[in-house]
Amino acid sequence: MLSAVDQAVLNDLGLGYTTTAENGHVCLVLEAYPLPAGADRPTTDLLIRLPTGFPDTRPNMFWFADDLRFGDTGTRAQAADHTEAHVGRTWWRWSRHINDGWQPGDDLRTYLRYIDRCISVAAGLVAA
Repeated sequence: MLSAVDQAVLNDLGLGYTTTAENGHVCLVLEAYPLPAGADRPTTDLLIRLPTGFPDTRPNMFWFADDLRFGDTGTRAQAADHTEAHVGRTWWRWSRHINDGWQPGDDLRTYLRYIDRCISVAAGLVAA
């Protein structure tokens, strides 16, 4: 379900993962995905739904298993307040769209960098 390049990216990260086909997407669950300082927990599961045609077709949005909160006030990330059911679980959707910065042929590493940036913005570690 994943290209050899994307499998190598995941192996480099050393995270456990599963893939499941669902509604025309490859659902990739990364187990115990590391979160930066400022998050209310050190890890959570991450769901990425890869569309048909990935990597030439960019992914859209991502989901976490937990309702993540950030900072001393326990603030939720903007546009991360809805849940959805995928692969038999409930997930918190982060409504993010990588419109700029995605080139056909980019790989999973590109998308994970984007996700990490989104998390860092929510944690107040980098400016939006």
